[in-house]
Amino acid sequence: MLRLGRREFDAHEPVIMAIVNRTPDSFYDQGATFRDEPALARVEQAVAEGAAIIDIGGVKAGPGEEVTAEEEARRTVGFVAEVRRRFPDVVISVDTWRHEVGEAVCEAGADLLNDAWGGVDPRLAEVAARYRVGLVCTHAGESEPRTRPHRVAYDDVMADILRVTLGLAERAVALGVPRESVLIDPGHDFGKNTRHSLEATRRLGEMVSTGWPVLVSLSNKDFVGETLDKPVKERVLGTLATTAVSAWLGAQVYRVHEVAETRQVLDMVASIAGHRPPAVARRGLA
Repeated sequence: MLRLGRREFDAHEPVIMAIVNRTPDSFYDQGATFRDEPALARVEQAVAEGAAIIDIGGVKAGPGEEVTAEEEARRTVGFVAEVRRRFPDVVISVDTWRHEVGEAVCEAGADLLNDAWGGVDPRLAEVAARYRVGLVCTHAGESEPRTRPHRVAYDDVMADILRVTLGLAERAVALGVPRESVLIDPGHDFGKNTRHSLEATRRLGEMVSTGWPVLVSLSNKDFVGETLDKPVKERVLGTLATTAVSAWLGAQVYRVHEVAETRQVLDMVASIAGHRPPAVARRGLA
């Protein structure tokens, strides 16, 4: 059982985490949800389309203009509070690596801290423990935040992913983060080249077999673009194909831009796997 905020999710229940970027320079939408009203409209649409988690980020993942902790908090804290007020039952996640920002958003009502940079600030897990919120433990290849990988190499990329994420997860629980609220993430593209991310996808079952719920952040990423030689706006089909494979291998949470399309893919895979009945079953029964 995965517990986040007011929600509980069964082991075979696929969960959508919708991305809401509070940045003016997102790689995907170039700041479409930087202002409050478009961002709140995005939240409303994502919830209507089937997202159970809203992931709010105040700093783009890639290189760019410096964003201080104070500016990151300014972009996220008030917005978290407003989403909490308007959508009391949605799970609110905040994508941050900084403990100062984590503390502020937890005070505002966040349920989950999405640490995409692999514990670079060890105090973030302490914040999650103090507030009894969830934590995403990610493999980022020991990269510094907002840097791109350069000639990275692993003897065995999945072995390193397991070593790092399981270590972070066990440390979080030892600090007091509820075990049922900890997720592990292979960190596609983070500290990895395209072949590493493809191998991490292919071997995702090894993460699932650990018993920790697995989150994947696949949406329109560079490994999809390089695999198919497609620009950002033409990566949806590749993303959905990767989503289907990940779902079949047992990943549970999907951080996405396209909520409605992902919902259909996950429902279809769940029905093929026997975890979900068809929405309608009339064929051959008339």
